[in-house]
Amino acid sequence: MQRVCFLLKVRQDRLVEYRERHEHVWTEMREALSAAGWHNYSLFLREDGLLVGYLETPDFAAAQEAMARTEVNARWQAEMAGFFEDLDGRGPDESMRPLTEVFHLA
Repeated sequence: MQRVCFLLKVRQDRLVEYRERHEHVWTEMREALSAAGWHNYSLFLREDGLLVGYLETPDFAAAQEAMARTEVNARWQAEMAGFFEDLDGRGPDESMRPLTEVFHLA
């Protein structure tokens, strides 16, 4: 199982709404993530907007590709794009760049 951690930056003026949106993630989005191989997926948000994502998956590239093929992901990404800084024309899901794991205590 591959452990994946990534960082994104939520706009300071959208922090409250970002948290609220994640209290009610669409059921079909949750189901699509699970079906695509996203396991133990968590998001952590710092007060300055730093977003840390973590998930476990057999193959992150395949999990991203599986989500990219879903209609629900296209809708979710379109709605969420305005919450983030520095996407450089990419969607939030396309901007997830895994950090290099340097230590793991099993």
